[in-house]
Amino acid sequence: MDKYDVIIIGAGPAGLTAGIYAGRAGLNTLILEKLNLGGRVLLTEKIENFPGVGKEILSFDFIKNIEEQIRQFENVKIVYEEVKSIDVINKRIFTDKNHYDALGVIVASGARERKLNVKGEAEFLGKGVSYCALCDGYFYKDKEVAVVGGGDSALEEALYLSKICKKVYLIHRRDVFRGSKILQKKVMQTSNIQPILNSIVLEIRGDKFVESVLIKDKVKDKEILIPLSGIFIYVGIEPNTDFLKGLINMDETGFIITDENMATSHKGIFACGDCRKKSLYQIISACSEGATALNSLNNYLLNL
Repeated sequence: MDKYDVIIIGAGPAGLTAGIYAGRAGLNTLILEKLNLGGRVLLTEKIENFPGVGKEILSFDFIKNIEEQIRQFENVKIVYEEVKSIDVINKRIFTDKNHYDALGVIVASGARERKLNVKGEAEFLGKGVSYCALCDGYFYKDKEVAVVGGGDSALEEALYLSKICKKVYLIHRRDVFRGSKILQKKVMQTSNIQPILNSIVLEIRGDKFVESVLIKDKVKDKEILIPLSGIFIYVGIEPNTDFLKGLINMDETGFIITDENMATSHKGIFACGDCRKKSLYQIISACSEGATALNSLNNYLLNL
């Protein structure tokens, strides 16, 4: 089996950007992706804050544009396989189907939605519990639902669901939302979104499907049962880095620690995007990191 110059693990914005720069650098490149191009970007309907795309662009179209940029490079190959483990010494990548060798590796494996870990969450997954409003929102047309969270994702998805659902409860554990001011303003101006602050979810209830959610008002120290048909959870992210545990330095929650050049604790292995420990988890920062990671890897290859 031929040895690639670079293997990129993950095809979200960070991995795809690294792929574009690898293509332009003439590097023999393999991108490994377990599901589909785009990663968590495709969980939202549209992008409004990326420079140069106009007022907004559909997330699907944004990723399709990047894919078209990558496909022009014959030296960049995309394979749909899940990475299971890495031999960091020899830069050998083991997937669910094959193994591949590389001179350098870029980990852009992204992150997944964090769970609430409350009673009923696992039991009603796909039966009223969802982590993707874009995927499942239409099933709740003209029904009442809840969104849990206070960041940009929670606010964006509440706004999206407000166009489909009769009513959207927006439940957040703090007294103010963490999302951007422009999103907060839109939420407050949307008549069928009801913010519920200082409240935590205790339990998701139902028979065969979700029928209600039990929350606790922390200020009044009072439990409240809200009848609804669905609950969408956006309470943060967890990195997809299980296959690297014990091999490179990570923080206590599994995010990869890198320097400003995206270099990890192991020579020849770089990381970028949502799997990396950082302060800003946005598409624009992921793309920037993807470009930086590839540039750093290219410099590493020149010094081998």
